[in-house]
Amino acid sequence: MQEYRVNRQIRAKEVRLIDEKGKQIGIVPLQEALRIASEKGLDLVEIAPQANPPVCKILDYGKFLYELKKKEKEAKKKQKEHAMEVKDVMLSLRIDEHDLNVKLKHMRDFLMDGDKVRVRIRFRGRENLHPELGDKLASRIIESLSDVGQLESPTKKEGNFLVFSLIPKKK
Repeated sequence: MQEYRVNRQIRAKEVRLIDEKGKQIGIVPLQEALRIASEKGLDLVEIAPQANPPVCKILDYGKFLYELKKKEKEAKKKQKEHAMEVKDVMLSLRIDEHDLNVKLKHMRDFLMDGDKVRVRIRFRGRENLHPELGDKLASRIIESLSDVGQLESPTKKEGNFLVFSLIPKKK
């Protein structure tokens, strides 16, 4: 978080002053700005030190910091909401019909929540001799989830796994 100079920490000879209601008062000497702020029982805060002359605002510094923290917290919260997670789903080549339906339901839920799904189909032993079975299972999964997701990367063989990714369809 940015550090702000307050009251006597401000080093400029004159400042562009903005009152507590956001109305521009104009360029005034620093002592005059400090006097106006203290009369109102508020602080003089240097908002834009890089400007010439620096921009200072009359406000309650404690309340100002509280509002800033609140905004940052809200921004972080929104950032987390939009982050896409990658959910891994492992399947065997000889998966039972009911088990496949359960996995498909989970994948559908993940895609509807806006998450990416990476599907890994495992080949064991002699199953490696029949990659067409894995392709058949993969195309079945892609077909049954086509209403909520689309294929991001084509299926590819990585060691003993057939791997592909699905991303949520745009609404």
